[in-house]
Amino acid sequence: MFSSWLTFLMHQARDWRVTVARTSLDRLANQIVFPYLSLYILALGASATELGMVLSLGMVLAGVISPFTGWYIDRVGPRKIYLLGIGLVACSYLTYGLAQDWTLAFVAMALYWLGYSISIHSCATICGNCLTNVDRATGMMICETFGAGLLGMAGPLIGAWLVMMFGGVNAAGIRPLFFLAFLLTGITFGIVATQLSNQRWRVASPHAPNVLRDLAQVLREGRHLKRWLLIAAIGQLPLGMVLPFAQVFANKIKGADEVLLGAMVTGAALASIVFAIPLGRLADRIGRKRVLYLSIPLFWCSVLLLIAAPHPVFLLLAGVLQGFYYISGPIAGAMERELVPAEQMGRWIGIARFTKMCFNAGATFLAGIIWDRVGPEYVFLTFVVLEMIFRLPLLISMPETLRLQTPKPLLVPADPAVTD
Repeated sequence: MFSSWLTFLMHQARDWRVTVARTSLDRLANQIVFPYLSLYILALGASATELGMVLSLGMVLAGVISPFTGWYIDRVGPRKIYLLGIGLVACSYLTYGLAQDWTLAFVAMALYWLGYSISIHSCATICGNCLTNVDRATGMMICETFGAGLLGMAGPLIGAWLVMMFGGVNAAGIRPLFFLAFLLTGITFGIVATQLSNQRWRVASPHAPNVLRDLAQVLREGRHLKRWLLIAAIGQLPLGMVLPFAQVFANKIKGADEVLLGAMVTGAALASIVFAIPLGRLADRIGRKRVLYLSIPLFWCSVLLLIAAPHPVFLLLAGVLQGFYYISGPIAGAMERELVPAEQMGRWIGIARFTKMCFNAGATFLAGIIWDRVGPEYVFLTFVVLEMIFRLPLLISMPETLRLQTPKPLLVPADPAVTD
């Protein structure tokens, strides 16, 4: 199996391989801090409502800049904007580590979402344009297996060990994790700065650059795009509405300690290792939608199991099933990238991210209020209801994208200063 992965990797474009290396290390840093991030903000004095406000602010900022980020990437290439995003993520981790009260977490969260949005946007554009349709889901799942899987398993274990070493699930015990994440993010900056080219995908245009007209062109020329925006917006709700609150729920309501919190995230990573590449290969053979019909309900099961768990073993199983969010996400992402031609990829991903982030921000803010005013379990139940009533029926109405044909772009050579 490993040899087939290696063969696949070596046949892909170098820029895509660079993004795989960077994304994997970035996921390691994120998985070190993720099980404890929401608990850290609460330990600094925030309420659940204020936690929702912090998350929402960052998402709104990330959403607002996404269309402009995409336009810039389509015009001049992804490398410079990629480095800016990574730098902002590094500054975020450093700010978290230095924070002494929850109000500074606003700054750190805003920096993180801005940096994450910019860097993942650049990564997604490279991935969308370097992989062919028949390789796309497999390639994205290999990236997922290395990042969310192998390194994703190591991250929570490292985090749990450090938290125990520095005093448990409290501000002092969690703080060192952010300094380690800052160091790892600095390494990824060096990888992109020295190894990534600046290849661009574009077609000749008789018009001068105009950001609003160029963004409107994507929606005007694309089919099914408006419907996809609602599907994608609901599909990304777990990023702010479920995953951050799941760790708090497991700790505060179900009594999970730092070891079990880390084990839940490790279980999600294990699911990625076992299932990501097989399901990615299956999606490249039988289509994206059929695999999504299988993986999406498994994530619903993780949410319902978290609510009902009568014993820590069930929390661990909920964590394993949570990994199917990280599997269904790249498959849905493959569909998203196959709806537009390559020269519109940056703008389209920007428009989609704007919609997803702003929708997610409102839902996350609402989740904090529901937690404090109605009940914690209703945060998760609201998400499942939205998925069942809106997202799944809309997904059924979408065409299969595996063999959709889009026009070929004119490739603009990479900067000579950064060679293959």
